[in-house]
Amino acid sequence: MWDRVEPLLRLVERPSRYLNHEYNSARAPEDCDYRVALLYPDIYEIGQANQALAILYQIIRDIEGCAVERSYLPWIDMAMLMRQREIPLFSLENCLPIADFDLLGITLPHELAATNILEALDLAGIPIRSEQRSDDDPLILGGGPGAFNPEPIACFFDAIAIGEGEELIVEVIKTHQHLKAQGANRQQILRALSLIEGIYIPGFYSYDQVTNGLKPQSEGIPSVIRKRLVKDLDAIPVVTCPVVPYVDVAHDRLTVEILRGCTRGCRFCQAGMIYRPVRERKSDTIIDAIATGIACTGFEEVSLISLSSTDHSQIAEILRRANSLLSGTAVSVSLPSQRLDAFGVEMAQLVAGEKKTGLTFAPEAGSQRLRDIINKNVTEDDLFSAVRHAYAAGWRRCKLYFMIGLPGETDDDILGIVNLANAAYLTAKDAVPDEQRGSVRMSVSVAVFVPKPQTPFQWMGQIPLLEIQRRIE
Repeated sequence: MWDRVEPLLRLVERPSRYLNHEYNSARAPEDCDYRVALLYPDIYEIGQANQALAILYQIIRDIEGCAVERSYLPWIDMAMLMRQREIPLFSLENCLPIADFDLLGITLPHELAATNILEALDLAGIPIRSEQRSDDDPLILGGGPGAFNPEPIACFFDAIAIGEGEELIVEVIKTHQHLKAQGANRQQILRALSLIEGIYIPGFYSYDQVTNGLKPQSEGIPSVIRKRLVKDLDAIPVVTCPVVPYVDVAHDRLTVEILRGCTRGCRFCQAGMIYRPVRERKSDTIIDAIATGIACTGFEEVSLISLSSTDHSQIAEILRRANSLLSGTAVSVSLPSQRLDAFGVEMAQLVAGEKKTGLTFAPEAGSQRLRDIINKNVTEDDLFSAVRHAYAAGWRRCKLYFMIGLPGETDDDILGIVNLANAAYLTAKDAVPDEQRGSVRMSVSVAVFVPKPQTPFQWMGQIPLLEIQRRIE
């Protein structure tokens, strides 16, 4: 199909979004018996940086007899041309129609991706609703954070994975692979998949008015879907050879997950609730992953990612060993966000390394009263101490992250954001020599609170648009 796609590339923005053969991509043979497509429902620059997609891509390509390819939603100009020329949504590696794959796995990163999923299915020529599909259509499997509130989009999926997918995806593929080779029909395959822990088959359940919930339509179908959990992070592979994109993407760096879960319990945070309990990777595993990843990619930054990386019990040792490993290479180590109450003198020096990257602190709210309401257990003194240590260690810029619209927020809390940011900025200037005060920079990011499923604030309403504008102004 490439001969039909290639002429379109000179007519669209950023044609490199639709090219293949990136470094470390898996060029699978076109005649493989079983094929999986992984779809991220957004453009390449966003999806290529998604860690979940990278993990599954690495795991699936190691399954015997299985080929895996990626697909992303085209930008508006490309989508229009594809419809005009009747070109269906295609995979990146071999430019094959998505509708020709055996299994289509779709990541559900957030609620706003729901309409993108429908756009992708329509472009692919796959029936939108599950009950409209036949044995000739690919099996549509959804998963990711958005799957923890599946009902608004359940009718579009044949199966939905609830929980963590590293082990689950292998069981799904091997079951589907085996049954399809035996000639099983769609319903037989779905019934077998329903017995895998963490798999929800929406078509097998109906609404029960008595319990105000869902009930199985037949015997043998689980009445409760339990979240799938990876018990040992060291038992699953680290992404050490990710695909290196041609173009700038959202997070153009090597990412190594060092910790999963969070003990902090912020009441607005969905990830902190759904990824419990806390599990750590060993420091040896992490350092080996950094060494292999840099050798395989040439990235100039390593991000040690998790919900709260400074909570890792060996974080100081990990940073010391990482800085030693990368000394003299011009490769920097970063943490996505630092806990204010854990960012002392030692942590400031360890995170600084040889090349200082971005530094972000998240007080979240402008007053201690509101921070207590959302269970963000940090104080103004924690913020000032963290800022002081950071700028004394050589940083000259950082970002403060706040939210507006939190439950119980008043105008005084909003003004508190301004006052707290100004006080933090003055603290930063006081922490550097007089001749360097002009180089001190501090940015403030303010997001709007969005109530998330599976959190204590899930039933709280979001403030209206006009009120958002008023509070920001």
